Amino acid sequence: MAYVVQLRSPGGVDQLEAREMVVAAPRAGEILIRQTAIGVNFIDIYLRTGLYPLPALPAVLGVEAAGVVTAVGADVGGLQVGDRVAYAGAVGGYATERLLPAWRAVPLPPAITDAAAASALARGMTAHMLMTRVHVVGPDTVALVHGAAGGLGSLLVQWAKRAGATVIGAVGSTPKAALAREAGCDHVIVGRDVDLALKVATLTDGRGVDVAYDGIGGTMLRKTLACVRPFGTVASIGQVAGPVPPLDVEELGPRRSLIFARPSVMAYMSEPATYRRAAVDVMKSMAEGLLPVIGKTYPLAEAARAQADLETGQTTGSVLLLA
Repeated sequence: MAYVVQLRSPGGVDQLEAREMVVAAPRAGEILIRQTAIGVNFIDIYLRTGLYPLPALPAVLGVEAAGVVTAVGADVGGLQVGDRVAYAGAVGGYATERLLPAWRAVPLPPAITDAAAASALARGMTAHMLMTRVHVVGPDTVALVHGAAGGLGSLLVQWAKRAGATVIGAVGSTPKAALAREAGCDHVIVGRDVDLALKVATLTDGRGVDVAYDGIGGTMLRKTLACVRPFGTVASIGQVAGPVPPLDVEELGPRRSLIFARPSVMAYMSEPATYRRAAVDVMKSMAEGLLPVIGKTYPLAEAARAQADLETGQTTGSVLLLA
């Protein structure tokens, strides 16, 4: 029997309930995993609230985890019982055991812990998508990263610095500013009500940044648009502050001449070849020291509290459930 945390219907964290569930034997192309560490991401909150509709309810949330293979279905090569693996992009992670398509399993080297893998794979693939496909980041890039003390934000900072970029981090409080600097930010802007465009203009001699990553949403996106140079890129990657108001195309150009992206890492990870290539790059980066900042950990049974803390900004770094 597996212990799972299931969503009854879209809504608040009160819609999450713990229960036991029988897990079937793996079919062809599947493996069974006993999970040890499970990542908690904003996409879990978007799924819970109904912003991203699920195909059926009740449903088990969670899109990334790490653990040990306990059974292997037919037609599965390269994996065996006892292998340590991680995965991302497959809903159903809030569980002690689960079935998984074998192609999503990423073998873990001994040096990478389950906790590190479970908190970095989806975020690492997000960074890979943003910095190799959406806007190629290099030594001449100046990037603005919102939420630079958070799980994804701190990883974006590290990934951009690894590519040689100059990084301006934006955070909501002084304690988070210290964490953003530890992640590698060259400059940090503190406060959600500051004149963001003026601060960025001052730091860039009036030029603006080449690329901005906005996971805040709400009214912040319009402020972010004003921070980017002509022909620069704005990537809208979340909306923790609420839905993004409708944008008129005239706000992007021709005067500003901005490139606007609203990429989905779940779509990125649904392409097996892309997934495998990105996973190799993320594992290589982790082996070279690009590691997640792990903030708080919770027992699996406290998944609702973990989501509530993440949703209300009471966490820094990555949030994990321990099974």
